[in-house]
Amino acid sequence: MLIKIHPKNPEPRLIKQVVDILKNDGVIAYPTDTVYGFGCSIFSKKGIDRIRLLKTLDPKKPISIVCHDLSDISKYAVVSNYAYRILKRLLPGPYTFVLTATREVPRVMQNKQKQVGIRVPDSPISLAIVRELGHPIVTSSAQIPGHDLFLDPEEIEDLLGRSLDAVIDGGIVGGEHSSIVELKEDSAVVLREGKGDVGLFE
Repeated sequence: MLIKIHPKNPEPRLIKQVVDILKNDGVIAYPTDTVYGFGCSIFSKKGIDRIRLLKTLDPKKPISIVCHDLSDISKYAVVSNYAYRILKRLLPGPYTFVLTATREVPRVMQNKQKQVGIRVPDSPISLAIVRELGHPIVTSSAQIPGHDLFLDPEEIEDLLGRSLDAVIDGGIVGGEHSSIVELKEDSAVVLREGKGDVGLFE
């Protein structure tokens, strides 16, 4: 099912429709400020398992989450003063920040170091979905084995529509992953260079 939502001014009625799907263990494809992502509620084990199956992901591989603002992040990650300054300066934006997870984050979402990747994308649609849902959603790039990153929602619908409960059409997006940065107590380590400027951490 293709749901067309205005990329700058998401219609509340349509956002609620998407959230109702997520509340029922649904899996969606949705736009971010970097690429399209597959998503579900972070508390939906069924949804997470479906995303892993769709992408043939290692069950032990952690999956990042989308929060809607800094106060939301503090519920799901330990934020030092140093990290807070970085997050406040760069979010919303094309970064995934790896932080120590709190007990609110399901174990399946964490890595061996009990960390979680957190995004606050500069995408009104993504942020509206998370706000309406009341807790984060999973974010994993919309990519399947043997296929390039999906940038066009209609292509996602044509190829994967039967495997997803909804494809959110927010227009065609760019094709570059977020930069991944691990934030420790008072330092930053760049794990992947992507759309976000990592020169700030050098």
